[in-house]
Amino acid sequence: MLKRTSTAVWRGTGPKGTGEISTLSGALKDQPYGASQRFASEDGKAGTNPEELIAAAHASCFTMATAFQITNAGKEPTKLETTATVAMEKQDIGWTIVSIHLELSGEVPGVSADEFKTFAENAKKGCPISRALAAVSTITMNATLA
Repeated sequence: MLKRTSTAVWRGTGPKGTGEISTLSGALKDQPYGASQRFASEDGKAGTNPEELIAAAHASCFTMATAFQITNAGKEPTKLETTATVAMEKQDIGWTIVSIHLELSGEVPGVSADEFKTFAENAKKGCPISRALAAVSTITMNATLA
């Protein structure tokens, strides 16, 4: 069994408190987060937020899964780049992630646009983060060869 950990520390109230998040790998170390970063600072310069971290996890997992799909078909990707956009709305039950859009572009010699889209669709369905986020009602994707 593979396990990974992250730690979040929060100090203060919900609206005015602040926190730090760290990962076991050290990729994030005491990275600030809080309500202002989540709801007011969309440029990300004030710190991170949970939705941005979900987007990062989904983009990285999906891109790696696409690389494996292509490799397993005997092809070699030169470059794959994904932007994941997490959309959140305030609903009756509170703030809810309502959709995730994956925008993938790739350079893959010897692969047609249709093959590339099939690889990406299979990766979207099969990557562990996509499966973990199955409760999100809409996960869309565009895949284009450069």
